[in-house]
Amino acid sequence: MAETNADGIVARYHETDAERVIEFERDGRRVQIAQNRAGYAMLMVRDAGDELERYYGFEMALDHAAELLETDPSELPIPDDGADMGM
Repeated sequence: MAETNADGIVARYHETDAERVIEFERDGRRVQIAQNRAGYAMLMVRDAGDELERYYGFEMALDHAAELLETDPSELPIPDDGADMGM
């Protein structure tokens, strides 16, 4: 697992057998962006484990995650291992 943080936001990247996941945490709220391990499927935005939306682009998924965390997308720290999600 890779972890980075900035401005009170913690980002953790990990992989499961099926997915690549970045989890953001801010003020006790958690949001995940997940993609299948093959890397070609849509990105899922989840809140507390429930899928909220799917996106083709990483930037769109980041926008939604930032909105849920009440911050600007540019404030979300991205672990290096997850920087290529959605490509």
